[in-house]
Amino acid sequence: MLQWQRKAGSRLRHSPRKLTPISRFCALKCAPSRFTLQPSKANNSRTSPIARRPHNAPPQRDTGPRVNDRIRATEIRLIGAEGENVGVVTPERAMVMADDAGLDLVEISPNATPPVCKIMDFGKFKYETQKREAEARKKQKIIEIKEVKFRPNTDTNDYDVKMRNVFKFLDNGDKVKVTLRFRGREMAHQNLGRELLERVAEDTKEHGKIENFPKMEGRQMVMIIGPLPQKG
Repeated sequence: MLQWQRKAGSRLRHSPRKLTPISRFCALKCAPSRFTLQPSKANNSRTSPIARRPHNAPPQRDTGPRVNDRIRATEIRLIGAEGENVGVVTPERAMVMADDAGLDLVEISPNATPPVCKIMDFGKFKYETQKREAEARKKQKIIEIKEVKFRPNTDTNDYDVKMRNVFKFLDNGDKVKVTLRFRGREMAHQNLGRELLERVAEDTKEHGKIENFPKMEGRQMVMIIGPLPQKG
């Protein structure tokens, strides 16, 4: 941006015009820069997905019985759809019979020689198996260890309250950890604590059995009582 000036006794000459800060900012912003990054057409034209590193997950194992063409034995002992013993046949022959019946060929005893397979509805078989397992889990009793704490100088009323808790836990099928803690000079009278635990063991003999006899663990004496096996 130049302007022409004339001075007395001299020719026309040009001199730079003084720029204000605002005009200088506009000039720099509008002027093209040789350092401006232009977008690459090659990158914009990418249509294929970016390859990702595969996750190192362990392969899934199928723990169920082998079915249909997954049976690898060369010969099998076949049981028909009605429970009849067909005999020893090839898996291919058994597959044809299963297809004719509209059912599946399931390997029910893979460790036998030859393996035993049966023609059945695999979906129904799997449902009944899961149902039996669920019922078995419901009947299982998860044994917990309940802790009841005593002191060497536990009085009679407190002892009776704690013993009621011991009986309740044992009747529910749980184990009981009887803990007797010594403080200060009480460590010199461990025989009193042992006598108290022996009294607990005697009072619970009709509700449980001693699994771990009294023993010292640091500053406390511990005894574990397990429930009696349930009758019937």
